[in-house]
Amino acid sequence: MTTDPVPPQWERSVLEKVALKALDEQRRARQWSVLFKLLWFAFFFLIFAAWMGWFGRPDKDSLSSGGSATGRHTAVVNLEGVIGIESKASAEKVMKGLNRAFKDANTAGVILRINSPGGSPVQAGIINDEIRRLRAKYPNIPLYAVIQDLCASGGYYVAVAADKIYVDKASLVGSIGVIMNGFGFTGTMEKLGVERRALTSGENKDFLDPFAPVNPAHVEHAKKMLGEIHQQFIDVVRKGRGARLKENPEIFSGLIWTGQRSIELGLADALGSTESVAREVIKAEKLVDYTPEENYFEQFSKRFGTTFGAALGRAALEAVERPSEVR
Repeated sequence: MTTDPVPPQWERSVLEKVALKALDEQRRARQWSVLFKLLWFAFFFLIFAAWMGWFGRPDKDSLSSGGSATGRHTAVVNLEGVIGIESKASAEKVMKGLNRAFKDANTAGVILRINSPGGSPVQAGIINDEIRRLRAKYPNIPLYAVIQDLCASGGYYVAVAADKIYVDKASLVGSIGVIMNGFGFTGTMEKLGVERRALTSGENKDFLDPFAPVNPAHVEHAKKMLGEIHQQFIDVVRKGRGARLKENPEIFSGLIWTGQRSIELGLADALGSTESVAREVIKAEKLVDYTPEENYFEQFSKRFGTTFGAALGRAALEAVERPSEVR
């Protein structure tokens, strides 16, 4: 019978360390595997919870089930910032808030709270048309525009669709005009020795090209377009304000006025805030905010410059949104 030789003490020590190291690596691998599994589980749980509508607005009081406010109230929809298709003041978002507000059986009146320098005439026009449609569909629910710091250009285009416009004495109102601006780089290119090469299939395809000299025909065409849009703006203002508007040559010049002066010109009706209009005009002091808010996934996507979060969030948007009381 033979027996294996007993390894020297140093060899045994090395073998033990190697074995312990291997066990430690396996333990760490298992720990990381468990951690990643937990993270994925938490991620999908958040998506499921948002889809189920378990997340409300953390900064506002939630209302009764079904998204309807308890009791008679004044509905508030915010139009804030530049009006554009991708902004929080897009026609899609503002219209969604307005429709939710008018459809609520407990809504006594709607306040469109505006703080905007303007923006897209197309988006502003869509909102204006929708306000008129809702006012005709719900004739017993008034809609008032309340101006905060600024209501200029496209913001005012929207405001004139309201029954009345309320301002603060220091609000800035007006800027009824249209602008198309840009830059010219021809001189800079010459100094840098840059040669521009543009191929077109139409003689006007390079319309107002900033890298080409000014084309008088293009400028004239642009002025005509701006004039048409300006006239559309003027017609909307006259239609919305009616006999209240004082026919002053400067009104449609693009100038802007204080809230107090805008009342004198007929651009606005009276001084008032959201709270005072709800309390004294609508007679429903309780305020409920119907402004659509970005869900958590859309906020995540904007922060990191991706569309992944937004794609996930849109599926949960209707479930996540709830009208909330205004603090």
